[in-house]
Amino acid sequence: MSRRYLTADDVRRMGGPEIVVDNSTVVTPQAQEVAVSMGVTIKTAQGTWSEPEPDRGPDAERAARSLPNMPEPSDEHMGTGVIVTCVGRNRPGVLGELTQVVGEVGANINDVSQKMVGDYFHLVLVVEMPSPQHFADLKARLDALSGQGGYVVRVMHERVFRFMHRI
Repeated sequence: MSRRYLTADDVRRMGGPEIVVDNSTVVTPQAQEVAVSMGVTIKTAQGTWSEPEPDRGPDAERAARSLPNMPEPSDEHMGTGVIVTCVGRNRPGVLGELTQVVGEVGANINDVSQKMVGDYFHLVLVVEMPSPQHFADLKARLDALSGQGGYVVRVMHERVFRFMHRI
């Protein structure tokens, strides 16, 4: 079953006091922000929209038990690795904006990779969080930068990143 998405452009185009979506529709964070700023309510036929459970696939439980490259983290390092990717049009200060937020939450940048293609850049930061509780704060603050500075920021746990890029 394919998922439907509601984007910020969809919200702007539809406008109106409310938008009715299916229960399984994924509403992007940017769409949620635009809806709030425009005073638009996102609903389903059953009532208030809430984010659907992620589809982990039919073999998710087996994969969690059996993947050798995905060892269970120890309690002391549980969820402290974070991958931050940023893509967009280059301009002065982009790296500074991102690293300032990382520093403000007390995280440490372990690796930086950046590639320029014409006027555009692709940046990857490997970040170590002081504790798993800081992840939500870092993600929210970096997501807030996304789109405002002409770039898109994505934040994910290192375990998710490694799982996505396994061979």
